[in-house]
Amino acid sequence: MTIELVLDVMHQAFLKIILIAGPILIVAMVVGLLISIIQATTQIQEQTLSFVPKLLVVFLFLIILGNFMLNTLVEFTKDLFEIMSSL
Repeated sequence: MTIELVLDVMHQAFLKIILIAGPILIVAMVVGLLISIIQATTQIQEQTLSFVPKLLVVFLFLIILGNFMLNTLVEFTKDLFEIMSSL
């Protein structure tokens, strides 16, 4: 196993991590920002007010993007097994 192969696999892994986790994190951040703006304007400082909508939106996006995320992981795993079998 060469260093170039290891670096290529690590590069692919980091890109897959960003591709899978990125949309969910961005959505959670945007919803949190919107709720924080609403809390600042209305001066309501309830902790659950920011947590519950963020949780619901993240679950909704996991349902919507779950198939894409799973297919991406399966494709990456198949590529890893092909690399391992060629060694």
